[in-house]
Amino acid sequence: MPQIITAKAPMWELCWRDELKAAISDPLTLARMLDLDAEPLAPGFAARRLFALRVPRPFVALMEKGNGNDPLLRQVLTDAAEFVESPGFSTDPLDEQDAAVPGLLHKYRSRVLFILKGGCAVNCRYCFRRHFPYADNPGSKASWQAALDYIANRPEIEEVILSGGDPLMAKDEELAWLIERLNGIKHLKLLRIHSRLPVVIPSRIDQSFLDTLAQSALPVTLVLHINHPAEVGQDLAKATAALRAANVTLLNQSVLLAGINDDAEVLVALSHRLFAAGILPYYLHVLDKVQGAAHFLVDDERARVIMRQLNARLSGYLVPRLAREEAGKPGKTLMDLNL
Repeated sequence: MPQIITAKAPMWELCWRDELKAAISDPLTLARMLDLDAEPLAPGFAARRLFALRVPRPFVALMEKGNGNDPLLRQVLTDAAEFVESPGFSTDPLDEQDAAVPGLLHKYRSRVLFILKGGCAVNCRYCFRRHFPYADNPGSKASWQAALDYIANRPEIEEVILSGGDPLMAKDEELAWLIERLNGIKHLKLLRIHSRLPVVIPSRIDQSFLDTLAQSALPVTLVLHINHPAEVGQDLAKATAALRAANVTLLNQSVLLAGINDDAEVLVALSHRLFAAGILPYYLHVLDKVQGAAHFLVDDERARVIMRQLNARLSGYLVPRLAREEAGKPGKTLMDLNL
């Protein structure tokens, strides 16, 4: 029987859908909201033609006004460097655009990646799926049913990972429909959700969502995507408290980004801030080499130096695993730190 959720969601001023509708899509508007001189930033504004700008206002509220190098701003603001064609970078760095069925990736034997929705609440400029053909993965119940049939016919699949885009862009009634059907597949053991939406719009964790999780007979793990300690604000901490009370396991994965978090002090602070919010560090990914994001790349040796510093500074359970995704590999590749 599904567990009974007694957790209460925080009271939010706005519905998450309203926050989504109010997201900033114009880089000039974003610059003005942060009291920035737009002139030095203007050469990068055209990059929204390559990948649209989208930033929710709760995330903007966490940025430092007047600071053009704010680490949260740099993750989302368009940049002229995105036009540079970089050797070794591609539009599909993980060879994901050949799905088992539309919306379902079966890269690892025991688990599948279910691309539930194509849209995101925020468009991170380093996103490895910025070129993904979401139009070929419609994110409807009809396409989901084909994926469910695929999962049901393969008893080796033990875990379903809801991804995207962002799976929490789905309405709660859609999630409830899907979870009910996943519950009916007897060989499944785990349900995992990968989302950045609660980070940029914490009001996504509302009572309706918690009630939706109550329908899962499968243990639920929510993997958040947080790169910098400034992203863990009070509202996110309230949301994670409600999730923990609902018996949801909370993990975090980060991407190592040049000029944003490629510093041991920043990552030590991030691990402590995560743990205080009930989130365990999980992975620190080196950048997937997606075309348009080369200016975020941190080389492997620098990544190893940083990780050695983290190992010396943090308790073991606060140290994320340094990893990279490699096309065709049966799992993530953990990087040798040469300790």
